[in-house]
Amino acid sequence: MSTPADLWHFARPDLASRYLQAFDLGLVSARGLFARRRMGKSEFLKHDLLPAAEAAGYAAAYTNLWDDTDHPGQAIAAAILSAVQPKGLARFWDDLSTPVRKMKAGAKLPMGVEGSVELDLADKEKLAVPAIQAALQLTDKSRKRLVLVLDEAQVLANPEHRQVAHSLRAGLDIRKAGIKVLFAGSSEAALREMFSRASAPFYNWAPVEPFPLLGDEFVVAIVAHIKRLAKQPLPLAVAQQAFRKLKETPEFFRWYVERYLLYQEQGPEAALAHTLTRVHDDTGYAKTWKELGRPDRAVLLLAATGVQDLYGAAALKQLRELLGTEDVTPSLPRTSLRRLTGPRLQAMARVDHGVYRFEDQEFEAWVRSRRTVD
Repeated sequence: MSTPADLWHFARPDLASRYLQAFDLGLVSARGLFARRRMGKSEFLKHDLLPAAEAAGYAAAYTNLWDDTDHPGQAIAAAILSAVQPKGLARFWDDLSTPVRKMKAGAKLPMGVEGSVELDLADKEKLAVPAIQAALQLTDKSRKRLVLVLDEAQVLANPEHRQVAHSLRAGLDIRKAGIKVLFAGSSEAALREMFSRASAPFYNWAPVEPFPLLGDEFVVAIVAHIKRLAKQPLPLAVAQQAFRKLKETPEFFRWYVERYLLYQEQGPEAALAHTLTRVHDDTGYAKTWKELGRPDRAVLLLAATGVQDLYGAAALKQLRELLGTEDVTPSLPRTSLRRLTGPRLQAMARVDHGVYRFEDQEFEAWVRSRRTVD
């Protein structure tokens, strides 16, 4: 997989090598990684892991399911095809889209895929399952093993994608020696549920662990790069303090560095103040808040102010005060938390029985500053 060079990318070859060695040794054929958004996970996967996989003799396939949450099956099939047979991608979809109105159970789809459901072949999304099956069959003919990276993989936990998930699981089950899979996600709760819920298609299929986050070594490397470019080098201690104030979030820190380099005469303090404002303005928190119902906002407010027992009598009393109504029962926070932890919003994660936390610490701080649900 070829990607444009990023002069500011902090390479992590040792981490990429560690993941690949586990695959090479046959210890695991799949693993799950989670980290909240903007922490450098996707950048590592695309710029470190996949090039390392190709250098080690693997074919490398990547897709971010968040780019099109309605059609993950298409995205997965296209990613696999791009890795193992890139020149045949257009023909692949043309063959599958042959204008036959319906396929009866047991009929033959192009490329030998069995059709077991009624399909309108003009609609690619309805071809997701046979497309995945056909793409996986092509990997059988490849001389290379495949590393398949599914970023924001928790999309597959959505009920509407259950058939796609089952088909993918079945196809991967019989190809563990030839296909290694990394499921990455920004929602710890949703990703863990994919592999821990007994009724889920990927139940017990991959261990899930936190993605190792960037720290001082990242800041040191960036400061050294700034020294080569800036008229006024950025002191390391000042950069480290900014990194901490930006919640050790690599993307926000790069915003800070960009602002500093463009306006060095204003100093690092001004760059940090501008970046903190941008963080609150550019992350879409206000839009998310506006789209939430008042009960969901009230539950978020309580959680942001440190309330742990969101079902308890004290919490219900506070919810009544926030919402201005006595019509509040334990079902209200229960229903809200189901939405807030769901794969669509991913605003909160359940970390233990009855214990929840925000997925995004900056969003938590933003909510805490609201004080009212309106």
